[in-house]
Order: sequence, then structure tokens, then C-alpha cells
Amino acid sequence: MDQNLYRKCLVILSMMAMIGTSMATYAGTPWRTASATFYGDDTGSATMGGACGYGNMYDSGYGVATTALSTALFNEGYACGQCFQLKCVSSPNCYYGSPATVVTATNICPPNYGQASNNGGWCNPPRVHFDLTKPAFMKIANWKAGIIPVSYRRVACKKIGGIRFKFEGNGYWLLVYVMNVGGPGDIKTMAVKGSRTGWINMSHNWGASYQAFSSLYGQSLSFRLTSYTTRQTIYAYNAAPASWSAGKTYQSKANFN
Repeated sequence: MDQNLYRKCLVILSMMAMIGTSMATYAGTPWRTASATFYGDDTGSATMGGACGYGNMYDSGYGVATTALSTALFNEGYACGQCFQLKCVSSPNCYYGSPATVVTATNICPPNYGQASNNGGWCNPPRVHFDLTKPAFMKIANWKAGIIPVSYRRVACKKIGGIRFKFEGNGYWLLVYVMNVGGPGDIKTMAVKGSRTGWINMSHNWGASYQAFSSLYGQSLSFRLTSYTTRQTIYAYNAAPASWSAGKTYQSKANFN
């Protein structure tokens, strides 16, 4: 075979492999065992905000189908945005048929070292525990149970539209909260590109926020995002206009599957 033709075939095959990888749908994980409690009341008002930085859960699109994670799962914030399917098991408080519910990780359940991990310190490491909103808990069990054993698994996050970027910071410090992430739901690394710059790596701040110490005002912004779980990379080109400002949220057309 002609060497030039051979090289062209390799390039085409590589591009096809890259496209196939980027379009792959996240398959989730097998079922595992854990425990679950709830916090807040029927309205879920006490669960607004949270360590991931999503703010008002209704405005962010998460509602009350959310959970705080024990440190064994929270992973210093890299678990923010991940979706979990839970069902109550082996308890008289489980609803008939063990219905399942899907929740998004939006908060951390901190350790309570003043209590034993099997008696109040439910989120002490290495215990795997979900602290659900009360409405989410009541999807699978009687809330009077207080704590229940559960089976859980990671599932793909089904989102409508592209990834959303909430901007904070100032003229020399861009802080971005990443929301509405589909597929694996999580982010490992990010980079930002202004219309007059190359790609600038962003560092993980905390939760679902990433930061860049650069002056980017007056430039349209694009983002490169890599999933923590799948290592897939996608590009959100021109996600924010040149007139962007802190305090506003911008929605891109790109998302993970």
C-alpha cells in the first residue's frame, strides 16, 4: 500500500476512534451496599446551597432529588454532580416492592467523630453513606425509620441541554461553577480559552468549582472539560459571550452522554 494512503487511513481510523469514545454513553456501576438517612424537612429548603456550590437547587435544575455524600464518596468534591440510584433493602420500613430513586450529589455529609460510626456518626470514614433530602428519602422508605440499609449504584445523569457555567470572581480571577453535567456527571479537569488567548488550565477550587487567575474580561469564552470517571474530554465552544459578567450563568451546547 502507498505510504501516504496508509498514513491517511491511520488518521481516519484514529478520528473514528476518538468520535466513538466521545460519544460513548456512561454505563454506571454494579449495585453496592450502603446506608441512608435524611436531613431537612418536606420542602427540602434546608438542603439548598451545599458544598458543591450549586446554590438554589431549583434554580440550578436539581430540585430536591439530591443527596449529601459521606467523605468516602465525596472525594474532595470530585463526586459533585454524580448520579446515584438507591433502593431500600432488608428493612421493615422499605416501601413494598423496593422502589428505586435517582439523586444527584450536591453536598457533603461531614464526619461526626464524637459518635460511633454505627451509632450517629453515619458519615464517619470509611463508611459509605447517603444523607438524602427528606422528599428523596420518602421515595423509598418510611421517613420515621431514620436510617435504612440501601443498595446503590452510579447511573448516567440524564440532563436536558448543555452544561451550565455560573461565573464568579473578578477581572483577574475567574471562578466557574459547573452544573447540569450529563453522563458521568463529574469533572476532573477544566481549561478556559478566551477569544484572544490560548487554552488556560483551571485549578479545582472546591466542590464543582474551577478557577483561572487570568484577565479574561471582554473575551468570549470556551471551555475544555474532562470527566473524572470516564476521562472523556469535550469542548464547549463560545459558552459565554464577550459581555459575560460575574453572577450570571451561561449554558453551552455541549454535554457528556
